Amino acid sequence: MRIFSALYERVMRWSRHPHAPRYLFGLSFAESSFFPVPPDVMLAPMALAQPSRAWRLAAITTIASVIGGLFGYMIGLFAFDLVQPLLHDLGYWESYLRAKSWFDRWGFWAIFLAGFSPIPYKVFTITAGVISMALLPFVIASLFGRGLRFFLVASLMAWGGERMEQRLKLYIDRIGWIMVVLLLVVALAVGY
Repeated sequence: MRIFSALYERVMRWSRHPHAPRYLFGLSFAESSFFPVPPDVMLAPMALAQPSRAWRLAAITTIASVIGGLFGYMIGLFAFDLVQPLLHDLGYWESYLRAKSWFDRWGFWAIFLAGFSPIPYKVFTITAGVISMALLPFVIASLFGRGLRFFLVASLMAWGGERMEQRLKLYIDRIGWIMVVLLLVVALAVGY
């Protein structure tokens, strides 16, 4: 079944849409404070489809993500009582407690690491607001962490460019099915 190749074609078409950078901005903002889908899933195909604009797209993603992180910070600072039940309901409570202990240990570096890694950055932005982390170090750590991540993703995609796009097109169905099997194996191993 060639399910993934049809999806791949659609995603590549969407990534060339004239409004795609606006959608990337919106997704990047939302992911930093409340939305679960990371902007990399949109940034990567956009940078692959338009290698000459990769760094511009990475800059849009970084700026929107940091602005969204500030929104998450404000949520933690002013509305944590409203968000706390959601953290429990959505399964983020343990992550929140872990983030809080990381702040106790590493402060600035906790935000930097969360910004760069696949750890849910939104949990750290909200936690930074809850503990009233100093705003300037929060913004600097976010800019560096998020910027490093998004510029790395965009650069790798731009470097691969059209060659990578054509190779992916050939193997996307195999890659997709391998990922489905791996996710099932992980889900079974974890016990879901």
